[in-house]
Amino acid sequence: MRKFLNIIICLLPLIIIGCNNQQSQTVPSSVAQLKAFSFVKNDSFPGLERAVFTVEERLDTGLVWNKDSMLYGTRLDSVVPRFTFEATPSAAFLKFPDTTVSLTGYDTLNFNKQPIYLTIRSADKSNIKTYEIRPTVHRIDPDLYIWTQLCASIYPQDDSEQRVVELGNDFVMISSNGFELHAYKSADGITWSDLGKPAGLPAGTKVRQMISSGKALFYGQDSSVYTSPDAVTWTEQKMAAPVRTMLMYWNEHIWALTGEEENYELAIFQGDSLKMTGLQPDGEFPISDFATVTFMSPSLRDRAMIIGGFAENGRSLNSRWNIEYSRHTQENGGYRMQDYSIDRPRFTSLTGVSVINYNHQLLLFGGVDDKMTYFGRNIYISNDEGLNWTPADTTKNKLPGVYTARQKQTAIVRDDCIYLFGGQDATTTYSDVYRGRLNSIGWND
Repeated sequence: MRKFLNIIICLLPLIIIGCNNQQSQTVPSSVAQLKAFSFVKNDSFPGLERAVFTVEERLDTGLVWNKDSMLYGTRLDSVVPRFTFEATPSAAFLKFPDTTVSLTGYDTLNFNKQPIYLTIRSADKSNIKTYEIRPTVHRIDPDLYIWTQLCASIYPQDDSEQRVVELGNDFVMISSNGFELHAYKSADGITWSDLGKPAGLPAGTKVRQMISSGKALFYGQDSSVYTSPDAVTWTEQKMAAPVRTMLMYWNEHIWALTGEEENYELAIFQGDSLKMTGLQPDGEFPISDFATVTFMSPSLRDRAMIIGGFAENGRSLNSRWNIEYSRHTQENGGYRMQDYSIDRPRFTSLTGVSVINYNHQLLLFGGVDDKMTYFGRNIYISNDEGLNWTPADTTKNKLPGVYTARQKQTAIVRDDCIYLFGGQDATTTYSDVYRGRLNSIGWND
């Protein structure tokens, strides 16, 4: 390790850099006080010199500490400290648990050995002051995701499909085994209560097409939209246009797909009717097993994406339909739409995935390709708003070993955490719950 010769300790009366000695050079000062502390820049430890330390005076032992912990992995085993004193001391030394070092300007020190005490003797040797130096480094990797299984099974295994939504402060799961529906509720994803069988929905209800506004649930089929405040009691409303599928809740509206193949149009649910938006896909559009995600772009525009899924002809799609809202655009009520897969065709065909917006990234979970090959347990990430996708770093973000590759799971973000619910593979339908969280979420430094 390279030695550093620029420790500023102001030990000699003629060295005045960083010192505030107002007394005559011929009159030794009686002040024994530390003014500032920092670490000297070291190219091997990036950011070391940016750590800000507070010198806190106390009646007995003072304290030197950094409010904002240094970055995870910052090494303190071979660093050079910089001291600035209020007045030139006659002596200053550091006491470690196993040794005492007199400050000479030639020492590279190990600040991992704590507690560390700095003792200052005034120039006239009449006063002594001691400070505890307490440098802190984040002990938790900020880029690490912590995943935990919250619930192994919400209901007994069967061959059902399910959908999880947020309703008020609860998670609600609705399952269908092809003959009957069942609803379950949980406040935390851990403990679930049985709500019973929903009533008022039509035969053949596709639960994966249910969506929530947060205050009510919505489902569309044929020329009707069904609503429920509690997932159990549903009310039918007739529409003038047939509903092909429900899409999402976005920009304070429930969105649906209306019309027939090659003549689709996106509509929003207003009052007792569907209002057409003028957005008409100019290519194949999914009607089932697609994913939706909504987010705010860096340009502060509301955006939504509809990813993959099956077209009406049964073909598995690689489309990524992007919808953007701008208050400055008059056409189509301020909305415009395009398919990213035209410019980025390498994105594979896929169905049954879930996509969320988390930590300024899009994260994709699960799914199968057009040959029904499962994506595996890898999480895919997009840093450019859905244009390109890469596998997550599995040393930082990897699902628990008990989590199997699957499709048709539900992913929800709540309180800075990711929740994954259920899904199915080739042989099993799951009703388990997992929660993941990035360590650095909520950190201020």
